[in-house]
Amino acid sequence: PLCPQVKAFVRQDIPLYHNLEMKHLPGADPELVLLSHRYEELERIPLSDMTREEINQLLQELGFYRKETPDAPVPEEFQFAPARPLSTLPPLRVPAANGKTPRERDEGEHPDL
Repeated sequence: PLCPQVKAFVRQDIPLYHNLEMKHLPGADPELVLLSHRYEELERIPLSDMTREEINQLLQELGFYRKETPDAPVPEEFQFAPARPLSTLPPLRVPAANGKTPRERDEGEHPDL
């Protein structure tokens, strides 16, 4: 079952993000799956141990556009967000499951983000 923080994010925050889609998989732990524009999987980030605020911060650091309301228009420059050159992305700072700091992304590792 989803923890209350993740459940609140799913119900209240996901509808505000452009190009973010929820897929319910019964029994699966919640995770953010980043895809390329060709729908190729780039990375999986577990969300179970994150607070709602941490998940929102992560999405904004990754470049997802957050609308004021679910039906608000998305500005032209954000239509393909979070797709942008890798050089503008901050290093991913999500703690690994073992508590160790993850390695920083290598230049060019995720060119489709």
